[in-house]
Amino acid sequence: MSNNRPTRRQSKAAQAQNTKPLRKDSSTGEQKNKEHEVRTTPSRFMLTDFLPTTKKEVELRKWNELDVILFSADAYIDHPAFGAAVIGRTLEAAGYRVAIVPQPDWHGDFRDFKKLGRPRLYFGISAGAMDSMVNKYTANKRLRSEDAYSPDGRHDLRPEYPSIVYSKILRQLYPDVPIVLGGIEASLRRLSHYDYWKDSLRKSVLCDSGADVIIYGMGEKQIVSIAQELESGRNIKDIKEIPQIAYLCKKADIPEGIKTDDIVLHSHEECLHNKKFQSENFRHIEEESNKKHAQRILQEVDGQYIVVNPPYPTMSTAEVDAAYDLPYTREPHPKYKGKVIPAYEMIKFSVNIHRGCFGGCAFCTISAHQGKFIASRSKESILKEVKQVIQMPDFKGYLSDLGGPSANMYGMAGKNQKACEHCKRPSCIHPEICPNLNTDHSKLLEIYRAVDALPGIKKSFIGSGVRYDLLLHDSKDEKANQSAREYTRELIKKHVSGRLKIAPEHTSDRVLQLMRKPSFKQFYQFKRIFDRINKEENLRQQIIPYFISSHPGCKEEDMAELAVITKDLDFHLEQVQDFTPTPMTVSTEAWYSGYDPYTLEPIFSAKTPREKLAQRQFFFWYKPEERKNIERELKRIGRSDLIGKLYDNKPFHGRVNYDPKAIGSSPADDKRSRRKKPYKQNDNWNKGKKNRR
Repeated sequence: MSNNRPTRRQSKAAQAQNTKPLRKDSSTGEQKNKEHEVRTTPSRFMLTDFLPTTKKEVELRKWNELDVILFSADAYIDHPAFGAAVIGRTLEAAGYRVAIVPQPDWHGDFRDFKKLGRPRLYFGISAGAMDSMVNKYTANKRLRSEDAYSPDGRHDLRPEYPSIVYSKILRQLYPDVPIVLGGIEASLRRLSHYDYWKDSLRKSVLCDSGADVIIYGMGEKQIVSIAQELESGRNIKDIKEIPQIAYLCKKADIPEGIKTDDIVLHSHEECLHNKKFQSENFRHIEEESNKKHAQRILQEVDGQYIVVNPPYPTMSTAEVDAAYDLPYTREPHPKYKGKVIPAYEMIKFSVNIHRGCFGGCAFCTISAHQGKFIASRSKESILKEVKQVIQMPDFKGYLSDLGGPSANMYGMAGKNQKACEHCKRPSCIHPEICPNLNTDHSKLLEIYRAVDALPGIKKSFIGSGVRYDLLLHDSKDEKANQSAREYTRELIKKHVSGRLKIAPEHTSDRVLQLMRKPSFKQFYQFKRIFDRINKEENLRQQIIPYFISSHPGCKEEDMAELAVITKDLDFHLEQVQDFTPTPMTVSTEAWYSGYDPYTLEPIFSAKTPREKLAQRQFFFWYKPEERKNIERELKRIGRSDLIGKLYDNKPFHGRVNYDPKAIGSSPADDKRSRRKKPYKQNDNWNKGKKNRR
C-alpha cells in the first residue's frame, strides 16, 4: 500500500530527521527569508483539490459515503513521493471515494478514528515513509527530538508501531470492517523479523496487529484489486490469489495446500530457539524477492501459516507513468498552513525518475521494498512533472534532485532478458558487474539535457547517490563506456551543487565485501577523475563520502585504518552513522544471529555501547577531545603504529592541528587557501584578556 522510496539505508529520510524546522527568532537573514517564503506562499489550490481529511471536506464533495479510509502516521502531503497520497490518488482514479486521516490521535476517546465513520470497503493503514522505530529512535536507541514527516518536526504525533496501534483501535471500533496494511513498516515485517529496539525476534506484524492482509512493496495494483474483489461481494478472508500480498490462515485453508514448489521456512518457534534457522530463512526470502519468477513463501506461527504470494512483474513504463501522472497538488494539505514539514521542504523541488535498485547493498531495504529490477518513467512523464515544478510560486529555477533510489540506474536492464529469468543474485553489480547488464547512460543523459533545456530551469542537481562503480565499469560495449565517460563529466560539470555525495561506506575491502560494496580502490579511481575534471573545468567542488561503523564483520582495527586513510585523503568526515539493524536486510540478520545468511559462518558484530563507541570515535580523529581516547584504544588493540600516522609525535596539550572548515575533499590546487599555521585554542582567549585590560 505504499509508494514510499526508502533511499540508501532509508537515507533521505534519515537526513531529513536532522533537518531542523526554521524558527521565527532565526538569527540569519537567509533563514528568515526561507521561513517567510515557506510560511506565507499561498496555495494555488482549493480545499477540494486535495483528498478529504475531515467530515466537512467529505461533505464539500457531496459524498454521503466513503469506500476506503486511509490512516497514515505521516502528515498528508499530496505529492508522489509520499505513499498515502499515491495510494489515495490511485484509488480515486479507479473510481473510489477515498479519504485520508493523517497522524490520528491514538489516545483518549479515539475521535480521529471515528470522525469519518465506517467505510464501505476497508480501512488502509500505513506507518509512513519510514519504519516508525527508525523514525522515532537513533541508532543508540535514544528518542529523536524531531520527526521530519510531521508539521514543524513534532516528534509526538506518531506512536511506536502505528501498523499495530492503528489496527487494534480500528478492530475494536469496527470489528467487521477489513483492515489492509501497507507501507514500509508492514512490508518489511511481514515474516518473523528481528526488532533491534525491542531486542527480540518478533512474529509477522499480521499476528500482532490483527489486520487481515499485508500489501508489500509498491502497492498501486494490489490496493485496487482488493477494492474490486470486496466490491464484488467477496469476504476479505477468501481473497488469497492476488499477487504481492501476505495473509494468515490455517493449514487447511492454504490455497491448493502446501505445494512442492512452495518455500516453507523454519517456523517462528524454531527460529526463537535457533538463530541459525532465522539466518537460513532470510536467504530464501531475499532470493525469492530478487527473482523474476518467485515462489510462494510459507511460515508457520502459532499453529497457523503466514502465506506470502509472489510479487507482480516489474511495472512497465506506462504503469509507472500512470502513478506519477495522477492529479497531485504537490503541496501539504491546507490544514498545515503556517507550519513546516521538513521532509517536504527537502523534496518539494525534486523529481523521481525511476523505481527499484539492483545495487543489493547488504544494509539497505530498497530492493526488498521496491524490487531489484528498474522501472523507469518515460521522458514525457518526467518533463510533464518538471513543468509542474516550474509553475510552483516559490520555485527559483533549481531542481534539488533529478534521481531515484540510485542516481544512475535509469533505463538499465539485462541485455538478454531470458538470462534474467533464471537469476536470483541479490545484486547485478556485486561482487562484479554482471556482463549481461546494460550500463549505457545515454538515456539518462538525454533526460538531463531535455530537463535543462526547459524554460524556467536554471540548473538541475543530482542529489541521489551516484554508483561510481557503474561509471568506472569497462564494458565490452564501447558505446556504453563512452556514455559513462560523458555522464561523469556532465554530472560533475553541470549537476553538482558544490558537493557530490557518494557512498563508499568503508575502506576495508573485507568489510566492503560483506556490505556488497565495491573495493575502495574504485573510490580512489573515481576521486582522481573527479579532481581532474574539476581542475579542467575550473571548479572548486568537493566529494562528501558516506561511511558506516559497527557493520557486521567490522572491527576496531578496520575503523582505525579507515581513519588513517581518510586523513590521507584530507577528509574530515561528517556524513557518518552507526549501523542500525532494520528488518529484512542481510546485515540485520547477520547482526542478530551471528551467522552470515549465505555461508552460515560465524560473523562478529559490535553490539555493546562501548564496542560501538570505540568504532565510531575513529570517524572523528581530527577532534581534539577524541585524541586521548583514540590513542588509548589504538594501544589496546595493538595498533600503536597508527598513532603517528594520525597525530604529531608531540604530546597533546589542547593544540588543534586541523582547520575545522576544511571538511570534505577538494582539488589539490584548493589547498593553498587552507590555514598554514596551526591554530591554538587559547589565542582568542589571550586577545580577549588584552582587550579587557
